[in-house]
Amino acid sequence: QVQLVESGGGLVQTGGSLRLSCAASGRSFSGYTMAWFRQAPGKEREFVAGISWVGRINAADSVKGRYTISRDNAKNTVYLQMNSLKPEDTAVYYCAAQEGGLWVSTVKSQYDYWGQGTQVTVSS
Repeated sequence: QVQLVESGGGLVQTGGSLRLSCAASGRSFSGYTMAWFRQAPGKEREFVAGISWVGRINAADSVKGRYTISRDNAKNTVYLQMNSLKPEDTAVYYCAAQEGGLWVSTVKSQYDYWGQGTQVTVSS
Protein backbone atom coordinates (compact mmCIF):
# COMPACT_ATOMS: atom_id res chain seq x y z
CA GLN A 1 0.00 0.00 0.00
CA VAL A 2 1.21 3.50 -0.89
CA GLN A 3 -0.16 6.70 0.57
CA LEU A 4 0.21 9.91 -1.44
CA VAL A 5 -0.20 13.42 -0.06
CA GLU A 6 -0.08 16.45 -2.36
CA SER A 7 0.75 19.98 -1.30
CA GLY A 8 1.67 23.30 -2.86
CA GLY A 9 -1.53 24.28 -4.60
CA GLY A 10 -3.02 27.72 -4.34
CA LEU A 11 -4.14 30.86 -6.11
CA VAL A 12 -1.76 32.52 -8.56
CA GLN A 13 -2.03 35.14 -11.28
CA THR A 14 -1.59 34.41 -14.97
CA GLY A 15 2.09 34.00 -15.74
CA GLY A 16 2.94 32.99 -12.21
CA SER A 17 4.52 29.81 -10.88
CA LEU A 18 3.74 27.11 -8.35
CA ARG A 19 5.53 23.98 -7.26
CA LEU A 20 3.47 20.98 -6.27
CA SER A 21 4.86 18.24 -4.09
CA CYS A 22 3.65 14.70 -3.57
CA ALA A 23 5.00 12.84 -0.58
CA ALA A 24 4.72 9.06 -0.67
CA SER A 25 4.76 6.65 2.21
CA GLY A 26 4.50 2.91 2.38
CA ARG A 27 6.23 0.58 -0.01
CA SER A 28 9.43 1.35 -1.91
CA PHE A 29 8.94 4.65 -3.69
CA SER A 30 11.84 4.22 -6.09
CA GLY A 31 10.13 1.31 -7.81
CA TYR A 32 7.07 3.30 -8.78
CA THR A 33 6.24 5.38 -11.81
CA MET A 34 4.82 8.68 -10.56
CA ALA A 35 2.51 11.01 -12.41
CA TRP A 36 0.39 14.10 -12.11
CA PHE A 37 -3.14 14.32 -13.46
CA ARG A 38 -5.58 17.20 -13.25
CA GLN A 39 -9.31 17.61 -13.35
CA ALA A 40 -11.12 20.84 -14.12
CA PRO A 41 -14.80 21.30 -13.24
CA GLY A 42 -17.02 19.38 -15.63
CA LYS A 43 -14.08 17.75 -17.40
CA GLU A 44 -12.40 14.37 -17.37
CA ARG A 45 -9.27 13.80 -15.35
CA GLU A 46 -6.34 14.22 -17.71
CA PHE A 47 -2.68 13.28 -17.71
CA VAL A 48 -0.24 16.14 -17.08
CA ALA A 49 3.22 14.65 -16.64
CA GLY A 50 4.92 11.56 -15.31
CA ILE A 51 8.33 10.13 -14.48
CA SER A 52 9.07 6.43 -14.50
CA TRP A 53 11.12 4.60 -11.92
CA VAL A 54 14.02 4.56 -14.41
CA GLY A 55 13.71 8.30 -15.01
CA ARG A 56 11.83 8.45 -18.29
CA ILE A 57 9.61 11.50 -18.54
CA ASN A 58 6.41 12.11 -20.44
CA ALA A 59 4.31 15.27 -20.49
CA ALA A 60 1.12 16.45 -22.12
CA ASP A 61 1.58 18.78 -25.08
CA SER A 62 -0.40 21.46 -23.26
CA VAL A 63 2.25 21.77 -20.54
CA LYS A 64 5.48 21.03 -22.39
CA GLY A 65 7.95 23.86 -21.97
CA ARG A 66 6.08 25.18 -18.93
CA TYR A 67 5.90 22.29 -16.46
CA THR A 68 8.76 20.16 -15.17
CA ILE A 69 8.38 16.93 -13.25
CA SER A 70 11.12 15.57 -11.03
CA ARG A 71 11.55 13.09 -8.21
CA ASP A 72 13.75 12.73 -5.17
CA ASN A 73 13.83 9.07 -4.21
CA ALA A 74 15.70 9.84 -0.99
CA LYS A 75 12.78 12.00 0.14
CA ASN A 76 10.04 9.80 -1.38
CA THR A 77 8.74 12.88 -3.14
CA VAL A 78 7.77 13.86 -6.66
CA TYR A 79 7.52 17.49 -7.73
CA LEU A 80 5.73 19.41 -10.43
CA GLN A 81 7.19 22.82 -11.18
CA MET A 82 4.59 24.87 -13.03
CA ASN A 83 5.65 28.07 -14.77
CA SER A 84 3.87 30.52 -17.06
CA LEU A 85 0.53 29.45 -15.63
CA LYS A 86 -2.66 30.14 -17.58
CA PRO A 87 -6.30 30.29 -16.47
CA GLU A 88 -6.91 27.03 -18.33
CA ASP A 89 -4.46 25.33 -15.96
CA THR A 90 -6.99 25.78 -13.18
CA ALA A 91 -7.90 22.35 -11.82
CA VAL A 92 -7.49 19.94 -8.97
CA TYR A 93 -4.12 18.29 -9.40
CA TYR A 94 -3.71 14.66 -8.37
CA CYS A 95 -0.59 12.64 -7.75
CA ALA A 96 -0.67 9.00 -8.85
CA ALA A 97 1.59 6.00 -8.54
CA GLN A 98 2.01 2.90 -10.67
CA GLU A 99 4.12 -0.03 -9.54
CA GLY A 100 6.94 -0.57 -12.01
CA GLY A 101 6.40 0.60 -15.57
CA LEU A 102 9.35 1.40 -17.82
CA TRP A 103 7.25 3.86 -19.78
CA VAL A 104 5.01 6.54 -18.36
CA SER A 105 1.38 5.69 -19.04
CA THR A 106 -1.06 8.52 -19.74
CA VAL A 107 -4.03 6.30 -18.86
CA LYS A 108 -5.43 6.91 -15.38
CA SER A 109 -6.68 3.35 -14.99
CA GLN A 110 -3.07 2.14 -15.15
CA TYR A 111 -2.29 3.83 -11.83
CA ASP A 112 -2.69 1.98 -8.60
CA TYR A 113 -2.68 4.74 -5.99
CA TRP A 114 -3.95 8.30 -5.87
CA GLY A 115 -3.64 11.28 -3.61
CA GLN A 116 -6.53 13.43 -2.45
CA GLY A 117 -5.70 16.30 -4.80
CA THR A 118 -4.64 19.90 -4.42
CA GLN A 119 -6.43 22.88 -5.96
CA VAL A 120 -4.60 25.15 -8.38
CA THR A 121 -6.40 28.31 -9.41
CA VAL A 122 -4.96 30.72 -11.96
CA SER A 123 -6.64 34.11 -12.11
CA SER A 124 -6.75 36.17 -15.28
